[in-house]
Amino acid sequence: MKKLEICLLCLCLFVLCGCRRYERIEATTPAPVIVSRESSEAADGTEEAAAQEETTIVELTTQEETEPPLPERTPKKVKGVYLTAYVAGTQSRFDEILSHIDETEINAVVIDVKNDDGRVTFAMDSPIVNEVGSVQKLMNIDTVMAKLKERNIYTIARIVAFRDPYLPEQRPEWGLHLADGSLYRDNNNLAWVNPYKREVWDYLVEVAVEAHKAGFDEVQFDYIRFSTERGINQVVYDEADTGGLSKTEIITEFVNYVYEKCLAEGVFMAADVFGAIIGGGIDSDNVGQSYGDMAASLDYICPMIYPSHYADGNFGIEHPDTQPYDTILAALQGSKADLSGYTRNGEHQAVVRPWLQDFTASYLANYIDYGPEQIRAQIQAVYDAGYDEWMLWSAACRYHWDGLRTPAEAEAEMREIESRAAARNQTQPAPEETLPEETSAEGETASAASQ
Repeated sequence: MKKLEICLLCLCLFVLCGCRRYERIEATTPAPVIVSRESSEAADGTEEAAAQEETTIVELTTQEETEPPLPERTPKKVKGVYLTAYVAGTQSRFDEILSHIDETEINAVVIDVKNDDGRVTFAMDSPIVNEVGSVQKLMNIDTVMAKLKERNIYTIARIVAFRDPYLPEQRPEWGLHLADGSLYRDNNNLAWVNPYKREVWDYLVEVAVEAHKAGFDEVQFDYIRFSTERGINQVVYDEADTGGLSKTEIITEFVNYVYEKCLAEGVFMAADVFGAIIGGGIDSDNVGQSYGDMAASLDYICPMIYPSHYADGNFGIEHPDTQPYDTILAALQGSKADLSGYTRNGEHQAVVRPWLQDFTASYLANYIDYGPEQIRAQIQAVYDAGYDEWMLWSAACRYHWDGLRTPAEAEAEMREIESRAAARNQTQPAPEETLPEETSAEGETASAASQ
């Protein structure tokens, strides 16, 4: 009778544990030795041994089902400048810029790793990159990185994504095509890759991973968008590629895909976006960028809010380029309002780190010369809008260093900003979510709806 009871007990355990648990343990290498309950009891004549064996199986399964922890990442509040790979690779220019960085509040650099020509700027151990011959060595990455790390400068790899005049010439099937099969070219006769092509996504991921291996703390994707120039409406997309997704949906999906890869590698991810997409509308639909949706799958979102990019009358400003403080403040107030519509308690949202203008837009009918005063005015607008990170853009990499604080001055300025923010928070009324929640007709709480 006792033997029959034991057999029935074993059968029950098999049903409760299921085949998947057993098969998962069998799949490990080397496979653990699993002793059956019946043989355990026969060995020592007690049920305690059988219970211990069952616990061992459960512990092994639990250990296997636990995913490995993600690599740790340490964020840094960035005040950065952009450098081409050519400038970084030219010792005299690079050393001159480093000396200015030593004397100012700048603590980060953004360097081209995949540039506007579609070329990768240093040698990489990447099968795809080497297969298509993308490398055009413009800098010794080991030398550049050593100098930056010696100064504790935060390093950001700029990766130009979908505007790529090189890759479609090597892989035409990855490019945008017109109805006659020819490659689409923009106003500058430059080809673009097709954002719907997943092979392109993997190519960009490899560049990002290799940049991180070379020592970059962050990867920043530029041109994560569709072209808006002449002829783009004549581009033909294969339904097998689009899967019925809109431009905005595929760009958002791309950001989600790459962000997961970056998280697994332990590298921060940022994206440059048009300032005009803030608030949505036709600009957002045309380029495929949704400010709020992209911010949900990024560490940093970097709106290019150069005053020169805004048409006369934007924000109620007659000539935005001539009023840098007012333009930046209005753009970032719009950013805050836009993102607040996507915020939900506990959900991730990217830090806003805008690009500011350090160049003179003399091509405009109404412009002013940009110098130290205009640079400082834009930076002040960032702080007054409630943000504390920024980057300066100059295509020629010539910056108005006199518009920047010394490290000591910047530290004192940040303490003052934080003190003012703390004082404002103390005088503000209690948050709405601390009050009793009321449910709306659609079942959403009032506090959630207000966010």
